Amino acid sequence: MIPVFDAVKAIHGLRGDAVVVGTMTPNRYWELISERPELDLPIFGGMGKASSVALGVALARPDRRVVVLDGDGGLLMNLGSLVTIAGQQPKNLIHIVFEDGKYQTTGGQPVPGAGTFDLAGMARSAGIQASYEFDDLEEFVNELPGLLELEGPVFVNLKVYHAEEPPPLYVGSTGDAMRRVAKELRGD
Repeated sequence: MIPVFDAVKAIHGLRGDAVVVGTMTPNRYWELISERPELDLPIFGGMGKASSVALGVALARPDRRVVVLDGDGGLLMNLGSLVTIAGQQPKNLIHIVFEDGKYQTTGGQPVPGAGTFDLAGMARSAGIQASYEFDDLEEFVNELPGLLELEGPVFVNLKVYHAEEPPPLYVGSTGDAMRRVAKELRGD
């Protein structure tokens, strides 16, 4: 199992100028370390929709890498997004899911089927051929640079745990974040 914060730090270290669409638990950690808030698009109040928003950004800006930091509970609420992403085949999209088996943001309730599903297998079956799963931090860190260079869509499932209590979730405005990111992408 991979400590969530260590996984987030590894992704942050290689993000470059990618737009990062974050949601729920991964975003709690991302907000602590991101140095490019003008390229961060946190999704508040839309559990399950981060992958759909990221797909829209990726299609609108095929010249820009888009990384979505998703939770297992959120993805399970919108599994159809895997089929939609596979159908669109965005070359610039990498979908990273943090599987902890819980709805951490709403109190730690277990997600349905926790420990029994195979998210990377579901993504592959939906048509995302570049689908991977990691439960070892060192292996993930070693593979991450290559994963970020692959032609997408790329799906990465991380088996994670919380080494400490997650930081509180800042609930801001997704609309404000969208305007900020759009302004950056337009070059205003």
